[in-house]
Parts: sequence; C-alpha cells; structure tokens
Amino acid sequence: MSAESDDGSPRRRVVVTGANAGLGYFVTEQLAATGVTVVMACRDRGRAEAAASRVRERVPGADLEIVVADLADLDSVRRAALEIRSGGAVDTLVANAGVVGSRKRATTADGFELQFGTNHLGHFALIAHLLPDLTAADAGRIIHLGSISHRWVRLDLDDPMMVSRYRNYVAYARSKLAVMTFGFELDRRLREAGSSVRSIVAHPGFALENLTEQRPGIVRRRWLPAPVVGLMRTVSQGKDQGARPLTLAATGADVAGGEYWGPDGWFQLTGAPAVVRAKKHARNRRAAARLWNLSARLTRLQPIIG
Repeated sequence: MSAESDDGSPRRRVVVTGANAGLGYFVTEQLAATGVTVVMACRDRGRAEAAASRVRERVPGADLEIVVADLADLDSVRRAALEIRSGGAVDTLVANAGVVGSRKRATTADGFELQFGTNHLGHFALIAHLLPDLTAADAGRIIHLGSISHRWVRLDLDDPMMVSRYRNYVAYARSKLAVMTFGFELDRRLREAGSSVRSIVAHPGFALENLTEQRPGIVRRRWLPAPVVGLMRTVSQGKDQGARPLTLAATGADVAGGEYWGPDGWFQLTGAPAVVRAKKHARNRRAAARLWNLSARLTRLQPIIG
C-alpha cells in the first residue's frame, strides 16, 4: 500500500511502464523526487530492482514498488494490472514502455507485429484494465509516449501488422502514431462522457544516450570525439531532459487533457517542456474510431469510459 505524504494524506500513486531504463528511468527518478509513489512496471524484475536502487541513491526515501509487466504479452499485462490494482489506488499512468524492432519482422506473444503490439496494443490493454481505478481517482491522468516520427507516416489499418511489406522504421513510426491517435481520441471520449480523467500525449524530442547525465548501470554512453558530441548537442538532448515533458504532463497543475507536450525548441528536437503541435493526421477522428475498434477486437478489451 502507498505511504502517506508529509501532510498525512495518501501519496499519489503513479504507474510508469518501462521504468528501469531510458526515458522511463528518468521519469521515475523525477517523479520520485516530487514525493509520489512510483510503481515501476517492468519486464525484468532484476533490472527493475537495480534501477530502483539507483533512484534511491538520487532520491533518498523514494517510495517505489515493482511489478513485472511485459507489454508484448497480454496475459502478462492482465496479471500486472491485477497486481497494481491490489496494491492501492492508481492516480496516474505513464505509458512509456516501448520497443524498436529489428530489420526482420517479429511478433509478440499474441502474434501481433512487435512494435504495434507492444507500443500500442499492450498499453491499450493496460489502460482498459486500469481505467476504472483512474476514473475513481481525484483527477486521474494517462500519459502516452508519442514521437516526432509520427509526422512522416500514416496509419495503415488494412494491414496494421505490416504482413505485406515490413519496414522497421515505418513500423515503429506507425506504432507511435497509433499511440498518439488513441491518446487524443481517448481524451475526446473522456471529455464527452464528463470524466475527470485526462489523457495527454508527450514526446522527448530527439533524446540520445550519449548526451544523458550518467547513471551507472542505467546509462550506457559510447566514446565519441568531442566535436561530434558538440554537433549532436545542437539537434538533440539527453534522455534525462527528454523525460521532462512526460514528468510535467504527469504532475503539472495546468496540464489539460488532449494536450501534446514536447520540447519547445527548433523542430521540437530540444528545449524546455511546452505544449506543442502534433500533425493534424494524429487527431483524425475517422482513423481514431477505426483504430479504437481494431484495438478492442484484437485485445478483446474495451476501455469503459464514464
């Protein structure tokens, strides 16, 4: 069960998927520093425990829980949701976990294309399981991890698994576009139903490991000449900075549902967290309705809104 905050009220409990590495680690560290309870939903318990130790080094007294959750396996998602729900209230979900596939097409435990199945369908299922708890919370929030890559693709809902022609970079970008389209549509439906839950999309800009503040065992930089690193800094930032739009979307007092948060710099590659603009096709209502129905059919789950 969650601990109490300094004023005696229950701490807000925030679930972060993929919390042991990359953006998810830094979101966890940043959230823990605000005093909330963070549920680290990770595929590997050992790596999650190692990451939790690093967080506690930076944030003494951090209130952390660990739940095993593999977003590429709907049974694992269901079990994780049950464990999360049994542990106490759920105030916020940061749907951060994701994969980048290889050149060869791969599938999830349920037979879905790996990136669409993990990045979108896994989180669709987790949200469906946790939405009743988020609805019961005081101003619950769902944060979806978007990407600037959504700009260059369109959804292909006639072949969402890319069976006919697989290209890794297109599969990844489409999976992130699906995440964003669902996130915006979820907020629209929540508003229509009069729900207090907010659905927000956020992205890290162009965030690279080599520019990230060091965390032993978490951040793995490789040596590059100083001029190369300097050039990289003009168009990219560290993952610690890239995590800030997600953290702010999860905690900011003035964040509104349906917003898109990201870096405020050139082309949204770097900068301070701000409300930014997504491409119009990410908010296409017709595509969103088709995606929602497809996702519900494939996962055999329907998010209950109300």
